Formats: sequence, C-alpha cells, structure tokens
Amino acid sequence: MKYTKIFCIALAATLAVSCTEKKPQETAATATAETKKDDFNYIADMFADIKVLRYQVPGFDALSLKQKELLYYLYEAALSGRDIFYDQNFKHNLTIRRTLEAALNGYTGDKNAEDWKKLEEYAKRVFFANGIHHHYGNDKFIPACTPAFFATVVKGLDSKTLPLNNGETVDDFVARISPIMFDPKISPKKVDKSPNKDIVQASAVNFYEGVTQKEVETFYAAMEKKDDLEPIWYGLNSKVVKENGKLVEKTWKVGGMYGAAIEKMVFWLEKAVTVAETPVQKATLQKLVDYYKTGDLRKFDEYNMSWVKDTEASVDAVNGFIEVYDDALGKKGSFESVVSFRDMEATKRIAAIASQAQWFEDNSSIMPEHKKKNVVGITAKVITTVVESGASGTSTPIGINLPNADWIRSKYGSKSVNLGNIVDAYSSAAVGGMLEEFCFTPEEAARAKEHGTLAGKLHTDMHEVIGHASGIINPGIGSPKETLKNYASTLEEARADLVALYYITNQKLVDMGVMPTLEVGKAEFDSYIRNGLITQLTRIEPGKDIEEDHMRNRQLVAGWAYEKGKKDNVIEKKVKDGKTYFVINDYEKLRVLFGELLKEIQRIKSEGDFEGGKKLVETYGVKVDQALLKEVLERYKKLGDKPYKGFIQPRLVATKDASGKITDVKVEYPDNFLGQMLEYGKNYSFLPNYN
Repeated sequence: MKYTKIFCIALAATLAVSCTEKKPQETAATATAETKKDDFNYIADMFADIKVLRYQVPGFDALSLKQKELLYYLYEAALSGRDIFYDQNFKHNLTIRRTLEAALNGYTGDKNAEDWKKLEEYAKRVFFANGIHHHYGNDKFIPACTPAFFATVVKGLDSKTLPLNNGETVDDFVARISPIMFDPKISPKKVDKSPNKDIVQASAVNFYEGVTQKEVETFYAAMEKKDDLEPIWYGLNSKVVKENGKLVEKTWKVGGMYGAAIEKMVFWLEKAVTVAETPVQKATLQKLVDYYKTGDLRKFDEYNMSWVKDTEASVDAVNGFIEVYDDALGKKGSFESVVSFRDMEATKRIAAIASQAQWFEDNSSIMPEHKKKNVVGITAKVITTVVESGASGTSTPIGINLPNADWIRSKYGSKSVNLGNIVDAYSSAAVGGMLEEFCFTPEEAARAKEHGTLAGKLHTDMHEVIGHASGIINPGIGSPKETLKNYASTLEEARADLVALYYITNQKLVDMGVMPTLEVGKAEFDSYIRNGLITQLTRIEPGKDIEEDHMRNRQLVAGWAYEKGKKDNVIEKKVKDGKTYFVINDYEKLRVLFGELLKEIQRIKSEGDFEGGKKLVETYGVKVDQALLKEVLERYKKLGDKPYKGFIQPRLVATKDASGKITDVKVEYPDNFLGQMLEYGKNYSFLPNYN
C-alpha cells in the first residue's frame, strides 16, 4: 500500500514539467556508459496508449567493484522472478506470452501485413502489462488481428517452440488458447473491486481458484487475532485453492509454487550475501534467503525489521511479494524488485524532511489520539535505479515507502525512497503543451514551469516519508487490509497525499531550506487539483469509471475539496472557449479543507470504519463525468502524447577472468523494447505454465 505510482502524464500534471517535444530518433542498438543528458534519447517506442522510455544510471561507473558486483547479483535476482508476476496476474499469461515469443522469433510470413502489425502491437501490450490485462485500467485488451490470422501464425511455427500441454496437438492448443485471448467475456478484468460483486471470483488474478470471497475471508479470519500486537500478514505469499472441499494455500517458496524461479533468485541472493557492504546488509539478505527457502511469513517480518536497520549501505534492493494492489482483498503480495544505489547529493532534501518527522506528526490536523507519540526509525533517500522487475517494471513507481506492516513501522520504522533518475527520465521525455492546454491562466502555467518540478518532488518525498509513516490504529481494531478491505489501498494513498498537501504550503518547509518560497506549494496545489479533476482523465476510456487506487485517491481528494469548498468558492469551475478548468481562488482555505479530509480519513483508518471509507471512495473517487471525459480526451489527443509511460531497463554486463571471478561490471542502455522482452524470455523463463 505504501507505493507511489505516477506515470508520465501524471508527472506532467503533478510535477508540472514543461519540455520541448522529443521524437524517436535512429540510435545505435545499445548505448554504453553514461551519456550526456542532452544527447540521450529517452523515447524508445510508442504504441496503443503507451510510450516506452529509457533511463540512465548516473554514477554507476564511479562505484567500487564490490558495489558493482553486489548490484549485478541483485539485478540477476530481480529478473529471475519476472515470470512470477506474469502468472500472478492471470494463470494463462505465461502460455500466451510464450506463444507470442515463439511467433515473434519464428514467423516467416509478411511482416508488413496489417494483421501481423496488429499481432505485434498486441505482443508489445502484453509485455508492457505483464499479461493480457491493462496494467493500470485492469480491463482485458483484445488482439486487433483476426483469430484466423493468429491461428495461421501459430500453426506455421515449429511445435517445439510452443507451450503445448502433454499430448496436445497444435490444433487443440489453438482451440484452447484463442478464446482466452479473443473472447472479451472470458476473464474481462484483472482486479474488480465493485462493491456489489464477489470480488474474488470477478477478478482474473491468479491468487485464488475455485473459492469465493466469503470462503477466503472466513479462512483467514480463523487465523488472525485482532489483539495480536505483531500480526503476521497471513496470505501474503500464497495462492488459495480448494482441495477435497477444504481451502488450502500453495505457498510461494523454494520447493513450493513458483519454486523454480525462487531457486534462481536465492542462487543470486546468496552470491549477494558474500559481497554485502555492511554486516547489517549481509544479515538482511540472508534473512530474505531464509524466507524464500521456508515461506515462513514470520521470517519475512524478521527480514523487514533487519532491512529497516540497513541504512549505512549505499546499494539497496526491494525484493519480494510486497504490494497488494493486485488483490481485490488486499492480502496477496505481487512480486517486485527495485535495485538501486544512493544518490548522495539529492538525498539531502528528503533526509531533511525525515529528520523532522516528529514535528510533522505533532502538528498534523488529525485527532490527538491518532498521532504517534514517538516517531521512530524513519530514513529517507533519493536513489539511482539500476533495474526494476515484476510489479515495478515496465511501469514504475517514483516513490516507495516500506515495509507495509503497520506494527513494524510503528516499532522499528520505515525506509522511504524517491527514484531520482526515474523522475528525471519522465521529465526529460515529457511532451510540451500540457500546461498551456490545461492551465487557466498564463500566470498559473508560468508558476508551474518555475516551481512545478520541485513541488512534485517535495510532494512525493512527504507522501512517502511522513505520509505513510504517520498515524496509529486504535488498539484491537486490526489491520486496514482487514477492516477497510477493497477500499484500504485507495484510502491509504489519499491519506499520504493529504499529509503532503497539508504541509506543502507551510512556512516550515521554507525555514528548513527544502524549498525557496511558498509559491512552490501553490504550484503543487494547482497541479494536484488540475490532475485530480481533469488531466488524469486522459487515462480513462469513454464510458468507463475509475478502477485504479491511485487515480481514485486523487479524484477523491480533489473532488471532495471542490465540493466542500463550494460555499466559499475555494475552487471554481470555469469554462473558457468551450474548455473546462478548475481554478483555486483561496489557497489557505484549501489547505484547511485538506486538513479536514486528512483528519477524517485517519479516523476511518484508525477506527476501521469500513462504511465511512466506502462512502468516501464511492461518492468521490469512482464515477467519472462522461461529458468532461470526452472533452479532456479530445484536448489531450491534439498534443500527440500517450497517457502511459514505462521503461526499457538498463542491462548489466559482467566481465570475468578465467576463474570466473568478476573483474568489472558495465551498464548498457538497450533501445529496442521488443528486443529486450525476447531477451528476457530467453534468459529468465524458469516457470512451467500453471494452467
């Protein structure tokens, strides 16, 4: 839940960046070393609603050989778990992906034919989304080519390259897989959080099979104790199925489900242990290995407690079954990994905020009984990302705050990171015209251009560092994933956003030296309202409502503030030349409104008020004004941009001597998205097809 995933259209709105338009250029197949920022081509590909970008890893060459070796092992561990996320998203994803890989590698027909181009674009979409459902909207997307053409392609391939079941003919295989791909009624939505459905059975994710929502809730309720002060996150690393009429868990561990991929991760993690930077980091990595070998969730808690203490090392990694956004019940952790090293200079800003965490908690608008009396263990840094995998790749967060267990955060603290080079890449690849199109006045656009980038970074810093780390849950209430259920993630993201918004126009930030003027805060207010009510709609299809938690959160906050501020005209809806804008008339009153909503959402979380949370989300966060949506889509289309962005990952290449010892590691920058996906399919495909 502690995960800030803001894509480039949001960055253009939320960070309010303004860049000259950049178009794809002819490049060498792979760039090496560190390229001057102005010479680096950030845009690699565009298709459907996607723009694929590249990012640099500045400072890598200056690292010690031991640090590079550690990063290389963590890089390999990250990519070794790639198959897992595909299978978690949908049980037929690996079969479909491998079929597409076989087609891309083996098709000898006319590659200029329209149907082939459509199948190739479908393959790109599958690779980008880690499956056949949209990475953000959750809806299943259908190949634009005909089923007959797909069948012809598959039947023309070498059957040895296809993921056939034992004894299955190619004809039988095509008959089995085609409806799964082409029939919109089969598994139409990856995650469905609709309040009037069985959200376990309505969701296509592969966390449950043959069971109902009620059965799952009863199953875990029998394990959990509300008065447990150190509760295990039951269900985080398993699939639930029914065997002989009883629910059982298939645990993700060495020797269990996903065992083949986890064994590879353990192989590389054990190598990482041998070159750890500090004794604490060495112990932390070993605890992660122990967890993967046993599947014991208490060992995962021990790993998290140790990971929080690992603050001296420069190299770091997130690796595990962590975020629960892809489970409608908020129990199952999707695999992800982010490998990085510290950006020392940029860390000064975020560290300054972390050092004042107690002041921010004491001066919050939430009720006194919901405040932490002793904020402990908060560390923060800006990182340089080296590789991302699973739920973090190809579409990536720009900020992370972990661990997710509230009791660990309260007792041992948390670590917050801002993915500095990812933010820079988004900014460098941004298309011009967003501000001019969606700002009401030239003055608003000018303020965004001058202060928007810093405003967005500060918002992310405070969201992660003091937002997710704030507040307490009343004794005996239980964890939010149990009390707030399918609304927990939306409400947690809204709460963290509101903490950042409440403070970003506070003189305290100027006095701390992290921003030069309160105009930075005003720029963020403008950006947040503009994004929450208008520009994020560029990601919504006509007739659809909002499904994704971060988008629901932003519309909830902006929409609630607009509605509650109507009496005082705090935010005014204006129409000029047929175009809609939302303009802030009173920044101080808006800050008060943000504080009031923060107080209420913290109360909901602290008290486990499911009905209160449901009412907020369903009233303000879900429904879309379809007339406004149509207008926004038409305005955005003229800019020539794509609403979703993600990345080709850098490649680490190790040089070894005759004995196999690593003597150097270099970073390369591939620029062919399909090429990288096929490379990954060849080198990191360890799991069978679970279907």
